[in-house]
Amino acid sequence: MGMQKFILIAAVLLMGFGSKVNAQSCCTQQGATWAALAMNTDFREAHLAPEPLAYEAPAKGSMIKFNTLDANAPGNAYYLPSDKPTDKVLILFHEWWGLNDYIKQEAENWQKLLGNVDVYAIDLYDGKVADSPSIAQKLSSGMDEKRGETLIKGLLSHIGNDKLIANLGWCFGGTWAFTAGRLAEKQSAGIVMYYGFPEKDEKKIATLKTDVLYVWASQDKFITKNLVDDFGKQVEASGHKFTMQTFDAVHAFANPSNPKHDMLATKQAEQIAKKFLTEKLQLQ
Repeated sequence: MGMQKFILIAAVLLMGFGSKVNAQSCCTQQGATWAALAMNTDFREAHLAPEPLAYEAPAKGSMIKFNTLDANAPGNAYYLPSDKPTDKVLILFHEWWGLNDYIKQEAENWQKLLGNVDVYAIDLYDGKVADSPSIAQKLSSGMDEKRGETLIKGLLSHIGNDKLIANLGWCFGGTWAFTAGRLAEKQSAGIVMYYGFPEKDEKKIATLKTDVLYVWASQDKFITKNLVDDFGKQVEASGHKFTMQTFDAVHAFANPSNPKHDMLATKQAEQIAKKFLTEKLQLQ
């Protein structure tokens, strides 16, 4: 009986060790998903809760609602119209915290950087905002992919089919920025992914109609270079250019709500993204 108990305890310990290894390497496995990454304990603990922000939105900025295919559940977005009519649009995708004031501030920042563009910051959580890593983990890992695509399609329809549309997002939002760029089809004018989880479905990548700029942190413990390289090869196989810009920084270094973000690297990445978007949106 003693030997049986010993074997049982050893097996349990071995299973626990294996689970920990799998969790830590979730982003290097072939079947990895955003949900697996979001549920990783180390990933959650690497994200510090956003500090309070006293942001005063410009008078022209406002929350809007737009129709979706689900008539009972319209979508929400923060909207900053350009000072003059334009056919250039930038859609921003929030981090796993949700559409908070940091993202609204980024909408204003990117409009100032790019100039004559309409900017929308889409709300993928339908009004929910996380103020702690545990809540952010729950919201992002439980995100319904179909609902996310429904929201994106609804916003694209609201924007209209006569616009050039670029997409930019951070982390969780970087992943969704790629989805939006794919769904925008021929209107898509460029995608900027700040350390977003790379799409792994080759069939989805093959439908891409635009180029991708991927901002990667060399100290990222969660999204490996091999994973990004494989993604880049698939983007190029679709006939479009893939550019990976590397920074000697950690994951989430440029997240606007990160209390320990790398300000220098953030500004450098911002200028590279600005140049890319200016060219793709034909703002020169």
